[in-house]
Amino acid sequence: MSTSSVSKGCFVFKPSAKKKKTLSLADHFIHGCEGAENSEKRFKLCQDLWDQIKTDTEVLQDELNRNILDSLLDFTRKCTSTRQHSDWASQMRASEIPTAALVLGVNVPDHDMTFESLSDLLQQSVTPHVASVQAKECRALKHLMKRVLERLMGTAVTVDDEEEEEAEQTSAQLHKSVHCSLSTLCDWYNTKTKKSNTGTPGKKRSSPVRDGPQQPPVVIIFKDLEAFNPRVLQDFILICSRYIERLPLMFIFGIATSPSTIQHMLPHSVSSLLCIELFQSLSCTQHLATVIDKLILTKQFPFKLNGKVMQVLISIFLYHDFSVRKFIKGIQLALLEHFHSQPLSVLCCKKEEALLNVMQLDHLDLDRIRNLLSFKRYVEKQEPQEQVDLLTDDTHLKEVCQKLIKDLHKYHKNYYPILRCLHTLTSSLPRYPLGKQIRELHLICLEKNVWESEDYQSAMKLLKMLAKDELIALLQRCTEILQPAKSKKIKSALVQLEDMLAKFKQLDTVAAEPPPTVEDSITSPLKHLQKKTDLAQLQKTLLEMNESRRSKKLSPFEVLRNEALEFIDSLVKSHLSPPESQILNEVCYYASSATVRRHLNAIPRTSIQAALNSPFYYLQNDRLKTEDGTVSNAAPDICIVYKLHLECGRLINLYDWLEAYATVVSAAEGNDPDSDNFGKVDEVKHARFIRAVSELEFLGFIKSTKQKTDHVARLTWGGC
Repeated sequence: MSTSSVSKGCFVFKPSAKKKKTLSLADHFIHGCEGAENSEKRFKLCQDLWDQIKTDTEVLQDELNRNILDSLLDFTRKCTSTRQHSDWASQMRASEIPTAALVLGVNVPDHDMTFESLSDLLQQSVTPHVASVQAKECRALKHLMKRVLERLMGTAVTVDDEEEEEAEQTSAQLHKSVHCSLSTLCDWYNTKTKKSNTGTPGKKRSSPVRDGPQQPPVVIIFKDLEAFNPRVLQDFILICSRYIERLPLMFIFGIATSPSTIQHMLPHSVSSLLCIELFQSLSCTQHLATVIDKLILTKQFPFKLNGKVMQVLISIFLYHDFSVRKFIKGIQLALLEHFHSQPLSVLCCKKEEALLNVMQLDHLDLDRIRNLLSFKRYVEKQEPQEQVDLLTDDTHLKEVCQKLIKDLHKYHKNYYPILRCLHTLTSSLPRYPLGKQIRELHLICLEKNVWESEDYQSAMKLLKMLAKDELIALLQRCTEILQPAKSKKIKSALVQLEDMLAKFKQLDTVAAEPPPTVEDSITSPLKHLQKKTDLAQLQKTLLEMNESRRSKKLSPFEVLRNEALEFIDSLVKSHLSPPESQILNEVCYYASSATVRRHLNAIPRTSIQAALNSPFYYLQNDRLKTEDGTVSNAAPDICIVYKLHLECGRLINLYDWLEAYATVVSAAEGNDPDSDNFGKVDEVKHARFIRAVSELEFLGFIKSTKQKTDHVARLTWGGC
């Protein structure tokens, strides 16, 4: 735009008032998506599965915490009832504050969800007066008092020595603020309870808490007790104990480690003011086992994780933070990556919808199916004419894909019940040859044929040594697992298993005694063995005992037991083959474990070095692209300075470093290398260099040294 004026001046032209268009989540998903032609449909499927996982997780969380939360609610009601309807002084000293010590475990990231549920339940059924505080916002006693009063009273609270904060407040806020003391809270509480008890004449009394007490308790939740300053906590408890007769206070301590934390943080003179009751939540490993059982080991979710991805998620859980919440985020991340990077994930849905989507695939999608590794193996096993049809005829390929999708869904229907049966049988064995948790057995089945492993063979040998009552109990549990299944093969297996159980029960009426000759053949070597101590004779005797057992005639129970275990073995071999053996498994299974590890278990130093070595990777500027691994002279100053410092030794001369930097920057500016000013240090280059060096020092790559004043010391060597 141009303008004209009699006098020279600076003219400002305002941009148009059009609002900048913001990209939605769907736009971000579709942008750069593999196979953009069906990206909208894939996003819809991904979003539906995401919402289903989120909903099921919340329901599962409520179910797992229901017992502990109900116990806490009963505790608060009991304390309130005792205070109102009985002789309070006879049961509890006037200075004792009811306190619930809630041990939640070391999975700190999961605690927020538990405290949110607890706070909501308390406000709904016990008391509207609930305040939650964290250690990071309560470094001093005045901050703790202020946070408690603000969250209980819902108004601004002033502290006497907070002159700076008061100066920033408006006059209206100052007018509404109250003094920070428990006496103020007592007055506010008395006013609130009088209003709720009196109500409006002629109207039914309304209360924020349904069927709540007339004097509801004031509950203060300390989310992370270990992180609080012990002195601050002690002073707060001492102050609160002086108001317990006027204010029905109640504490809930969130403990991550051990109940002994209270003894370590509070001296006896303070802890004696608390009436403590201990509550233990479900362990994080039990929580994880339930999540895996409900979200992963089920045919309800068409999206699956392969063995390596599962191993990464479980490893991060076990060796980092024990966070179930982070584990679920890992599943959601894998879900998003799968639908974003796999164009054929449009078939990762319920069977009916998947069969419909198969018929809507275009030629490009069908070519992608032909390039799948599992489909190539399938084609190689077909007749020559069938191979030609599969590779050239799109209509025929769609019909075959429909059949393969049905087979994949049948595989999942049969896989999980048999997996649970095998786990039921082997988890009761000594030393847990196939793992104590079902996730361990699932990982083995994902990676290889489980029946070919030595652990499986040893498990079957141990099962052949079970007594009749133990084996019948385990088989009965297997029938209960197979009962809800709707697959024809599983129903047939259930009928056969029930027939075997009936035969086992019929053995009670048959008395079978072992032949005396066999007993003699076994006991006589034992008597002989006690007399002989020679090693050769010992080996010979043991071999004779082994041979005698082999030649022993099996009892009816042993014959039936072997038959039952052979039947279980046939089910395992039929239905527990690895997912990689299934055709079109790539449609449902996500396999990029490196991506999940990179996102969930990021290493800051590696990311920083990657950014400084290859700025193009993050900035995506073509001017920064290099082929030989060097940094372009057009790179940011910190990248140039970092690359130059890699060429130095332990001590770096700042002046030499500055001259080298100025030379690189001059080349980037396009100056003539033969000119006198090329590589000359001016004020601008000097300032840019100082800023880049300061940034490197802040990141921890260099530090100042007292050995030489004009040098800095290098701190890092090699890559990560």
